[in-house]
Amino acid sequence: MTTAPFGPLEFQLVLLRRMADHQPGLVEDARHELSASLSEMREANRRWQAMVRAPRGRGSLRRYRSVLGKPESSVPRRIGDLECDALLWPVLLWPDLRFEVMVAPGAAVWNEWLVRAPGAAGPELRTVEDLRPWSCTVDEVARAFAPARPMEGSAPTRWALAITDPVTGAPYVAEFTWGLFQRLLPG
Repeated sequence: MTTAPFGPLEFQLVLLRRMADHQPGLVEDARHELSASLSEMREANRRWQAMVRAPRGRGSLRRYRSVLGKPESSVPRRIGDLECDALLWPVLLWPDLRFEVMVAPGAAVWNEWLVRAPGAAGPELRTVEDLRPWSCTVDEVARAFAPARPMEGSAPTRWALAITDPVTGAPYVAEFTWGLFQRLLPG
């Protein structure tokens, strides 16, 4: 039995699978846009998890390259004392976003999430009322609501930021999956 290749379409289904916990309606619409069934989304996630957990599987960077192909771009970044590369791949569902993999020396992947594409305009975020699911990234919310405080997410692909509405002073928690805003909770 041969297994169909696992490529960018299947990877997008993996991204959607984790987002379905918070935004099932948006995920359903996106799945239909990709012409994928619910069982195909589950199967893509099962296969991805098997690749991630395989005892002799490829390392994270090799896995991303084999699934997504050659990155659209590689940008050197310095974060504190760490020199790294940000590898960016386009994502069909979100043309203004890129899937970014941060690679440290020795090919160690230490972050992977969706970011705004270079040159693409992000949303104007002035108050928490401007936060709409799937409209902005962790970085955009952190900058708009500085000083945002990073918090541990509820799963490996989730992040959270403690933010304050500049208008009301009310505290909130902004939750993200794969770096994309999902929902806002009272803080």
